[in-house]
Formats: sequence, structure tokens, C-alpha cells
Amino acid sequence: MMRLRLSDFTRGWIVGDFEPSIIRTKAFECMVRHYKTGEKEAKHVHKIADEITVVVSGRFKMNGEMLQTGDIVHLHPGDPADFECIEDGATTVVKTPSVIGDKYDA
Repeated sequence: MMRLRLSDFTRGWIVGDFEPSIIRTKAFECMVRHYKTGEKEAKHVHKIADEITVVVSGRFKMNGEMLQTGDIVHLHPGDPADFECIEDGATTVVKTPSVIGDKYDA
């Protein structure tokens, strides 16, 4: 068994084609991140990867829609998305494939 800390990874990204990662793979990426109220990400798009976001806890706004614990959003390549934490919480994100640099301003 290997024991690690989420804080040892870049912005919560723990698996993918980057370092540091627990498993380095081009197949997918996985991220777990805790957010504080008011944190935001600007509108962006992925040209290659599909992205699935699971709201583990808290409330968020994505593309003007309110999301809460248990909601799941699937973004296809080309779907733009912005993101704002409305109430402290956490998300888990899975992207496939893992492609470095596949994030563009929308």
C-alpha cells in the first residue's frame, strides 16, 4: 500500500499524462479538488477530451446552471464551460484522453 496526500499533487490532478501523478497514463486524467466560496475558472473548452465533473459536496455554478451535491456534468469536446464555487465544496473530474495543453479560452 502506498499512502499519499492530495496536497502533494498539482491542483488536485492525481492521474494522467503529467508529473506528479500516481499513475502516468495517456488514457485519462483524474482530479479531486476542494473549493472555497468565490473561486472561479474562466470559460474554456477542450478540443479533444471529454470531461465529466461530479459534485461531491457543496454548490457550484457552471454555464449559468446551479449544481449541487450529487450532480454530474458531461462536457463533450468543444463544449465551453465556466465554473464558480457558490458554497464551499469538492468536485471529482475525469477527462479522457489525457492530452497536455488541451485547454483553450472560449
